[in-house]
Amino acid sequence: MTHQPLSTKTILSIAIIVLITLNLYTFIAAYPETYTPSPGINTQGSILAKDFSAYYVGTWRLWHNPSQVYHFGTLRGAEPATPPYPEAYKYLPNFLLFTTPFLLLSYQQAMLAFDIVQFILLATVAFMLYKLLENKHLAVTLVVMVIALLLPLPTASQAGWFPSYYWQWGEGQAKVFLITLLLFSFFLGSRNRPIFSGIALAFGFFDVRFALLAIPLFIMYNRKNLKTATVSSIGALILSNLMLLYPGMGSGFITMVVGSGITTPIYYYSYIPLFTLLALTVVNFKELVATLDYKGVFANFTGASKQQNMS
Repeated sequence: MTHQPLSTKTILSIAIIVLITLNLYTFIAAYPETYTPSPGINTQGSILAKDFSAYYVGTWRLWHNPSQVYHFGTLRGAEPATPPYPEAYKYLPNFLLFTTPFLLLSYQQAMLAFDIVQFILLATVAFMLYKLLENKHLAVTLVVMVIALLLPLPTASQAGWFPSYYWQWGEGQAKVFLITLLLFSFFLGSRNRPIFSGIALAFGFFDVRFALLAIPLFIMYNRKNLKTATVSSIGALILSNLMLLYPGMGSGFITMVVGSGITTPIYYYSYIPLFTLLALTVVNFKELVATLDYKGVFANFTGASKQQNMS
């Protein structure tokens, strides 16, 4: 009997299942960490609640005490307790719109629910990468999938081989949510949906560092409708952050940025969006050059015509 070789789709499906299963193991291993106030991976060794406490307390303040969203430390009173002290909130305020439903739960329940929602989003991340890379070689797609869905980085700590995801789950971080928004923007752009692509990027700007890194890819995937996508993104970014005009909130944001926001270290969990975006940039390098090369200087390298049709 002649055996038919496995199709590319089958191989990718098996690989994705294996990667997400290994990530589930990491999720379970990291679960006890969510209950442990500790320095975690904080290089200064400060004992604080988990990173999720910044989102949880920041969300509560948005709806009850907006001027104090960027205040570092506890305000006591009716504010939810996240002992010993909550982490500082360092994102744009539009992210707090997404975390608002989690206020219906207690802090610890909300962190677990937030992690679970993001774990479920891994399947969406895999689907969007599959669509974005469907014209690439199987080996290339597999490498990008491994980076985005598991990111193996051998360490000698309790985080094991997958420290980025261990601390993503253990700290209740938002990096899976972030990369989902950025990939969704690229996916919508590749499907000629520039308005929604721009909106997705605008909300992905809650962590400005990685959204800025995503801009070249955003331009590439929206090259046929770039003006529309850009206007949509800028408009959505402004409208979703109008709350910064609330007395005290805008000044608090500026103080945070000047004081510590621009010096926040790149921790293990930050490698998830960082390496995923870098991987997509590398595998699309020729297309990126062709998109940005308005004068056709590198036409021999890209194979593109001298004229770039940008709208």
